[in-house]
Amino acid sequence: MTGERIETLALLDEAVGAGCRLGVACRELGLSIRTVERWRRVPNGGEDQRRGPKAKPSHALTEAERAEVVRVANEPEYRSCGPKQIVPRLADLGIYIASESSFYRILRQDNLIVPRGACRPRTVIRPEEIIAKGPNELWSWDITYLPAAVKGTFYYLYLFVDVWSRRIMKAEVRATECADAASELIRAAYAEHGVEPDTLRLHSDNGSPMKGGTTLATMQALGIVPSFSRPSVSDDNPYSEALFRTIKYAPAYPRKPFESLEAAWAWVERFVAWYNHEHLHSAIGFVTPDQRHRGADLAVFANRRAVYEAAQQRNPARWSGRTREWDAPAVVPLNPREPETRARASASRRLGAMPATSMAPTEGSRCAPTSHRRQVDEVLAS
Repeated sequence: MTGERIETLALLDEAVGAGCRLGVACRELGLSIRTVERWRRVPNGGEDQRRGPKAKPSHALTEAERAEVVRVANEPEYRSCGPKQIVPRLADLGIYIASESSFYRILRQDNLIVPRGACRPRTVIRPEEIIAKGPNELWSWDITYLPAAVKGTFYYLYLFVDVWSRRIMKAEVRATECADAASELIRAAYAEHGVEPDTLRLHSDNGSPMKGGTTLATMQALGIVPSFSRPSVSDDNPYSEALFRTIKYAPAYPRKPFESLEAAWAWVERFVAWYNHEHLHSAIGFVTPDQRHRGADLAVFANRRAVYEAAQQRNPARWSGRTREWDAPAVVPLNPREPETRARASASRRLGAMPATSMAPTEGSRCAPTSHRRQVDEVLAS
């Protein structure tokens, strides 16, 4: 046990040193901060002092009773039932062998709890884990309702967002919700941003416009790989859902329905301009989505760190430690399955002073440079 504790403490130190908070690292390992603090107070983490019960409880089930539980649970009449069904049926026959919890404990110890008999557990297929390392690698899109002046009618906002940079890549308001409109907008966004074939993943939910034949055929022709959420699970498409909340909780969002399609489209245009070029997004280091998408965020981070370091030099007594890092995630995961993936994604940061030659593209460039992606690959491979 001591060796395991030493190894666990070393992993925690490594995670904290990489910038992860101790509470987050402990939660990933299934530990509490109090437990880790107790281990650190003794040399080498100490020994596990638990010895278990000194004597077997006097009211414990006998081996014969335990065998009877297993035998009854495997009879043809009960082998497709759980303990919550078996115990009441036995009681109706005037038979008591053990409680439901005892049935569960014994069957679990003998690996007989699930699945039992012909019954099968519900299978849940999670969406594929995707990690975005740069712009135009992973987009997310969805459709939301905008209320119209006529009660019970709506306009439909089609919205495409780059998961890595959070930049709105395409937004348009339509009077209908259909696969033909979605297909048209996908082609327009693809051409507008100069996306290269076979480099883009497009994630969405399972709505009919997303899985329509026209939409899928368009994506296949453009070399776009589709990705879908599980039915009725909004957490599988969190970036689009979060953006819709930002839109409808914005202070400028109209309190009354839109009078016309043109009015709705005019408001959306103003919002997209503000969101992409003025809004300092908290998830990407408080830079604008457009700055991150173009690679200009590195210069912003370098300038902010220079400002803080100069302030620290002017009055060191006001700083108890290092200055604020001013950074952002280097990679952004979508639907991560393993704790290791989440830990690596949170540990990899996008920071550092600007190189001699600026990484920011020229005004006419449509895509950000990819030199930082090599750094990201090295972080993930380590």
